[in-house]
Amino acid sequence: MARIFWMAVGAGAAVWAMNKANDAVQRLTPDSLSGTAARGALHLGDLAKQFAQDVRSGMAEREEQLKDDLGLHGTAVAEPRSAVTRSTRRVLRGEPQYRAISAAPGRPAAALPPARSARTTPQTIEETPRRALPRGGTNRKDH
Repeated sequence: MARIFWMAVGAGAAVWAMNKANDAVQRLTPDSLSGTAARGALHLGDLAKQFAQDVRSGMAEREEQLKDDLGLHGTAVAEPRSAVTRSTRRVLRGEPQYRAISAAPGRPAAALPPARSARTTPQTIEETPRRALPRGGTNRKDH
């Protein structure tokens, strides 16, 4: 009787092991792997969309809190568009401002100061400063 019991246990274990092996083989087929990856990507996209919606709602909520704290609900007054001049827009954008140099009647206008050069290193051999070599000629050891 004990032999029959252990033979049945062994057969059951073999069936269980074969089922597990077949399941693993099915999961590792290219179609199954691509399906799993696609489902994972869709799930990740859904999570990203939900995160973006949460961020937007949090931003709107915080903006309303700031407006309440600062008392800005409908009280802001905007300047008319024509009141903002071109030079004002340049200043706001951080562009350089230029002004005309006027001359006395009959005299030419003064020359503008030279523009600052952006380069800081010499570009030609003539501009390169000469340095004296250390005593003894060169830095190399003579062999």
